[in-house]
Amino acid sequence: TLSSSSAASDVYKRQDIDKPNDTSFKGGYIDQGRDEWRLGVSRWMKILFILVFLMVLVGGLTRLTDSGLSITEWNVIKGAIPPLSDIAWALEFDKYKNIPEYQLQNKGMSLGDFKVIYWWEWGHRQLGRFVGLVWLIGFVYLNLRKKIPNAWKFRMLFVGLLGGLQGAIGWWMVSSGLVGRMVDVASYRLATHLGLAFIILGTLFWFVMRVERTDVDLMQSRRRSNLQSIRWTSLLLVLSFWQILLGALVAGIDAGRGYIDWPMMNGEFLPSESFDYNPLWTNFFENPALVQFNHRILGYVLMALGIAAWFKSRSIAHRKLRIGFKAILIMMVAQMVLGIVTVMYAAPWYIAIFHQIGAVVLIVLILQTKFIANFPQEQSVRS
Repeated sequence: TLSSSSAASDVYKRQDIDKPNDTSFKGGYIDQGRDEWRLGVSRWMKILFILVFLMVLVGGLTRLTDSGLSITEWNVIKGAIPPLSDIAWALEFDKYKNIPEYQLQNKGMSLGDFKVIYWWEWGHRQLGRFVGLVWLIGFVYLNLRKKIPNAWKFRMLFVGLLGGLQGAIGWWMVSSGLVGRMVDVASYRLATHLGLAFIILGTLFWFVMRVERTDVDLMQSRRRSNLQSIRWTSLLLVLSFWQILLGALVAGIDAGRGYIDWPMMNGEFLPSESFDYNPLWTNFFENPALVQFNHRILGYVLMALGIAAWFKSRSIAHRKLRIGFKAILIMMVAQMVLGIVTVMYAAPWYIAIFHQIGAVVLIVLILQTKFIANFPQEQSVRS
């Protein structure tokens, strides 16, 4: 025993590695120093996640208050400064008077009412600029401090590129409501804008979960992955994202305010006017009857699959995975109730916004459960 201890001591001396009983020893040599960079990157991404969530929230309120077309120009630098004088406010109001929304829907609006919708849109754009600034400062600072490994540099650069693309799509969306006889933005452009926001949210959340676990831990956990749960969460994730896009189409054409009975729609299962538009394909994007019908039906499908996934999960040994599927089902029930209440009250903003927040929570819960299924941590025999 003495010779073994002596040999082990010689090995540590030769390799210049701290002994295990040294308080400075923190696991394998390859993982040393990992906590420092992971903590900084994790905090940065969590801040970005919260800010993007606020962007989704403010963007939803901007849409629900019909404020999105109040600023008729896109100027990255000058647009950050709001009107600061009566003359500047009058000029902005005159620009708004030239677009179809004012001429066809809001003619006679007072300057005071215009200021309300202007501040909503200005706040939404300003928050977008702030998110971009937080990303840029964090990316530059952590790189200069050499706190981001190369693999994560590309991942976070990808997030920044998605953010820039989101800004461009935002203007592409707004510009659709400034011409012709449009009094709102194009619904499919709104769906694209919201869909990309959820992709950015989901990407940030997934990266946060990954960065807080070491590569070695993830590789070892992957061997215990639950393939059945991965398939279920992947299916729920895809269909939930599709449902969010359909919800954006509903919001884009105010389809949630036209059929306010449930479970029927104006006394019919499928409204008779669901395919009245020509060409036929436009009904799926522009016909309030068919758009809301599709949103309802996919909600029922999701609910059925959520119940099935929870039922299957009851036999899973991993406790956190079972809890994850239970949380998904509970959120689906809450989201369906919110959707029904939103429709039956003709989609007032103070109810509809909670329905949108529920969509964020549901996506997060599905991603979290999917991550646990991919990388399950060891648990005690008791749990």
